[in-house]
Amino acid sequence: MYYSDFAKCWSRLTKDYKLHMDQELAPSLTEAQLAVLEVLEDHEKMKPSDLIPFLATTPAAVTMLLDRMEKNGLICRDRDDQDRRIVWVSLSDKGRMETKRGISIRNEFMNSVLSNISMHNQQLLVYLLGKMTTPKTQVQEPALTSSV
Repeated sequence: MYYSDFAKCWSRLTKDYKLHMDQELAPSLTEAQLAVLEVLEDHEKMKPSDLIPFLATTPAAVTMLLDRMEKNGLICRDRDDQDRRIVWVSLSDKGRMETKRGISIRNEFMNSVLSNISMHNQQLLVYLLGKMTTPKTQVQEPALTSSV
């Protein structure tokens, strides 16, 4: 098996990715904040508790993250008109601009890494990584047919 080789390549790639994102997003954005912005872009508005599954973190950490993002003008928090206990989180105009900037920065990195391999191999890599990240219960192998 190629466990060690895979681990080394994966470690180097993730380290390079994190370094690139940290340097390029700073000082106005973090990678965690970009993740929130992208989720909000897809969902328009959400309750803070609805963000937890997307971020794989604790409610307290989400609250602290949203506090910083609101302070920096990236998001808006609004009380629900019918139920004042509900708080809705949505993107601000600055948040929309920072989302675009963050995605562009990430795409720049991915392009620099993926440009080293052919389009076919890029598709194959995405397919294989998809197989690795799909829960075991959802993986369905195509039936093998014999050509005898």
